[in-house]
Amino acid sequence: MSALKQYWSVGGFVSLILYLTTLPAAQGQDKLLISYGGHNETVGPMWVAVDRGLFKKYGLEVNMLQVRNGQVSLTAVMSGDVQAFWPAISSVLSGVSGGAKLGCIAHPFNKISRELIVRKDIESLATLREKIVGVQSIGGGFWLQTMIVLDRLGVDPDKSKLQMRVIGDEPTILQALLASNIDAAVITFASAAVAKRAGLRSLANTADLKVPYQGVGICTRSDRIANSPDLMMRLVKGMIEGVVFIQDPRNKREVMEILRKHLRLSTDQDAETSYSALRTVSSLDVAPDPEAWRNIQKYVSRVTPKVAQLDINQIINVSFVKTLEENGFLPEARKSWDCNNKMECWSNE
Repeated sequence: MSALKQYWSVGGFVSLILYLTTLPAAQGQDKLLISYGGHNETVGPMWVAVDRGLFKKYGLEVNMLQVRNGQVSLTAVMSGDVQAFWPAISSVLSGVSGGAKLGCIAHPFNKISRELIVRKDIESLATLREKIVGVQSIGGGFWLQTMIVLDRLGVDPDKSKLQMRVIGDEPTILQALLASNIDAAVITFASAAVAKRAGLRSLANTADLKVPYQGVGICTRSDRIANSPDLMMRLVKGMIEGVVFIQDPRNKREVMEILRKHLRLSTDQDAETSYSALRTVSSLDVAPDPEAWRNIQKYVSRVTPKVAQLDINQIINVSFVKTLEENGFLPEARKSWDCNNKMECWSNE
């Protein structure tokens, strides 16, 4: 734990404790505080499930807490200040390589939905050479997606002498782009739309990239998974219902408003862009994917060599999703997903 706690600021710790002490108690509900570092639409399934009361169906009072980055989120979960976290796989791998005992049980994302946005005078990938690329942290989820996108585009950061500069969370990175304090960043579609309206250029849209990938999901300490399997199962169910709600076109306006509130989006256009991206990348194929994890492991081991020695099968736990497949919960959710996109289903209500 001592190696992990170096990432925890005194101010952040005090703020978290104050937040914890002001959370309302829910009658007959298990209270869960879940931290996350990446502030973008991929938190959508959790925000929707919280705001729509979907977790309460399963006896859970869930609150989401944004922290500075994945390392702070990791420290919070290991210290017990939060009961679970919503991390990028890269943050989990880095934490486990440092001695953290973690397990991950469900991930509703298997695509990257971002654009490579650059200053207007950068007209091609070739002219990206020796430029400054903004990231949230080295080894975190934002950095990981940046590295994957550059790799798929044939850009070697080392050979191109790119400077990876830690800027902060995505809103901060967007402001740095707009102010020309950095030259490029791989950002979400909603942020990219703002940048393009301001005259910046998009060099690549990642929606069609084919790469083994898995995004943020439900992870926590291994002992919590072992000691509270029923609670973890209920958490996964609520998250899955959040995904199904998002995929129902009839809920478009409500999902947009949830995203607008949490992401502080100023226009309907930005909210719709974020909504469309969320629907594109969210999936009910939520089981941890060993192939995707091993692909991510290769990238993270470049900055944390010990990650290469990890046994992925000791981190991922597929038993929860397997149970939900076998007991019919996920098959029924997929039926709802399919029905939500067929007009004839709506007429039967």
